[in-house]
Amino acid sequence: MASGSASGGSTGKKPVVTRFAPSPTGFLHIGGARTALFNWLYARHHGGKYLLRVEDTDRVRSTVEAIDAIFDGLSWLGLEGDEPPVFQFARSQRHAEVAAELLRHGHAYRCYLTTEELAERRQKAQEERRPFRIESEWRDADPSTWPEDKPYVVRMKAPREGESVIEDLVQGTVTVQNSEIDDFVILRSDGTPTYMLAVVVDDNDMGVTHVIRGDDHLNNAFRQLVILRGMDWDIPEYAHVPLIHGADGAKMSKRHGALGVDTYRDELGILPEALFNYLLRLGWGHGDEEIIDRDQAVTWFDIADVGKSPSRFDLAKLQNLNGHYLREADDARLAGLVMHRLEGDADPDLLTRAMPVLKVRAKDLNDLAEGAAFLFAKRPLAMTEKAQGLLTDEARGRLAAIHERLSGESEWNLEGLEANLKAMAEELELGLGKLAQPLRAALTGQTTSPGIFDVLVLLGREESLARIAAQADVPAGSQV
Repeated sequence: MASGSASGGSTGKKPVVTRFAPSPTGFLHIGGARTALFNWLYARHHGGKYLLRVEDTDRVRSTVEAIDAIFDGLSWLGLEGDEPPVFQFARSQRHAEVAAELLRHGHAYRCYLTTEELAERRQKAQEERRPFRIESEWRDADPSTWPEDKPYVVRMKAPREGESVIEDLVQGTVTVQNSEIDDFVILRSDGTPTYMLAVVVDDNDMGVTHVIRGDDHLNNAFRQLVILRGMDWDIPEYAHVPLIHGADGAKMSKRHGALGVDTYRDELGILPEALFNYLLRLGWGHGDEEIIDRDQAVTWFDIADVGKSPSRFDLAKLQNLNGHYLREADDARLAGLVMHRLEGDADPDLLTRAMPVLKVRAKDLNDLAEGAAFLFAKRPLAMTEKAQGLLTDEARGRLAAIHERLSGESEWNLEGLEANLKAMAEELELGLGKLAQPLRAALTGQTTSPGIFDVLVLLGREESLARIAAQADVPAGSQV
């Protein structure tokens, strides 16, 4: 087996094919989503294909629920594969066939070392304070001496001299001394393939030209080169992307936001276009551009522009970006997304009409739901402590006067209501806030809301006057 440089050549030699290959042992986490995004973008930018492979060889931990959740998250982000997904476990026979071929050509060998023997040698290396390397006497044994009645694993014959080099599209030139690559297992004693073998075989058979993945797989790439060269297969281009860290620079964890994509959607109320844009900017950029839509991303993206340093995930920045996309979003679409976050019956038409004033300061769908709740609240309104504090005897008296004044309002539109209340404030020689604050409390049960005139219009004449009357002790006969 030859050693030397690994580079798959230029993108012009063959159509670009990328792949995203999650293990279905949990939900689609934020790092996996970014890897999928980078693979999708690179393929789109070069007019190639983006494929999905489910690495479900861990039969104990791989679940149907996790597979469904991963596909659901990818679909939500618009990152479905261009072809039906490949399931790795279903290809186990093909993987075993490749292992047999490597054995026939002398690039791999049966190793009969027992677990106990390996443990003893590992312990001895620790005692002698030297790195442990597999030195199996079976490596160069004549195949005719292989016993047929003893369990064995199949190991690759890793090169022992020279060095291997990968020209990584993100990391640059990466060199490893071949003496550091052990004779790794490709087939277990039960005949099942290891991850290291399955990945290489699947990438080759799927025609993958570019392997874009986290840099925690960089060491694996040098082992996978051994298999590729043993099979005389084309070596793909590698791009190992730095992992995502928390805002404090520490390794990403749940406290930093290392959550499933579904959590951002269902619990945090993030829009898919916002998460798409945010993940895109985690480690990649185009000048000072912050707001980048899908078409721009496809045009501008190049894996070579991904930085070598870990990017930092900042939930506040994601929420700020999400606020931008909320303000740009279609009102009817937002109403549909907010409906299930509201308690009780909500009128979708009213919710849609309210969106232009609700989304002005909202950062997520939860904010929108919270801001819209007053529209569908039943009387008597529940009051926050601060709102209750505004409803003093003096304020209730002003509410009674407001009720009387607005009862004569003929149009009940934004301009008329604003002119009427401003005139009232001038007549009473009060700032408009002295009227608006208790009025807001009476109408919404809160101290914050959209503009008070917007609130009046959205609630409508009958409901507005009824809510004001309930806090102003207006006699029942004169409420409307």
